[in-house]
Amino acid sequence: MKAANNKQNLNTEQTFGLLTVVGAGPGDVELITLKAIKALQNADVVLYDALVDVALLKYAEKAELIFVGKRKGCYSYQQEQINELIVERAKSGGHVVRLKGGDPFVFGRGAEEMEYAAKHGLAVAMVPGVSSALSVPAAQNIPVTKRGATESFWVITGTTKEHKLSSDVQLAAKSNATIVILMGMSKLSQIVDLFRSEGKSEMPIAIIQNGTRESEKIGIATIDSIEKEVEKLALTNPAIIIIGEVVKHRENILKIQEKHKTQEFIY
Repeated sequence: MKAANNKQNLNTEQTFGLLTVVGAGPGDVELITLKAIKALQNADVVLYDALVDVALLKYAEKAELIFVGKRKGCYSYQQEQINELIVERAKSGGHVVRLKGGDPFVFGRGAEEMEYAAKHGLAVAMVPGVSSALSVPAAQNIPVTKRGATESFWVITGTTKEHKLSSDVQLAAKSNATIVILMGMSKLSQIVDLFRSEGKSEMPIAIIQNGTRESEKIGIATIDSIEKEVEKLALTNPAIIIIGEVVKHRENILKIQEKHKTQEFIY
């Protein structure tokens, strides 16, 4: 079996199956790529995560479907078990698709799973996904960069494998960059305190829950007031935190539309 765009011929004596790590995009089923759909159509087994919309599984008509998703405090499989399951299901020479939300190389453990599979003799391939870190803010008219407002952006995990706030958040709070924090809701109070300590109490902040889905909710506030807004709107995981002047772009667009009596076109 041959991976898409793999220029090297697979040595069948050394490999006994294929793992394709596939990004499903941020949530909206229409934001999956054509290459990802092709991988699902060719899959014998699909291991899919909690953030994947199950409507996408219709493309894997011939595949065995196994839910291996994780939620805070609830694991159907531990990571080690997922790794072993990938190898086990591929031993017969099958094509295993590991379907992950967003892009698997952005805090998605896709690289770890590929390494494990390769060490156990599998051929491996990667299909990038539309990253939630960029697309979820964009879908709410929040750019991560904007001329005159910011020259760069950070994408940071809010919670490390030790279940602590990443030390990079403190470094990022000192910069003028846009800060995008994934998996950070449980650390929101700590995050807010760090930005306050840098004199950024009035910095705009947005929190988007279930981004690009029908159940999407958004809260817009400042560092000083965001916790009250979160409580008011009952915002929780899964959510993305965006901090920076670029958050104002959303409000600016709404004001312009109101002034000119125009409406946003929804795809």
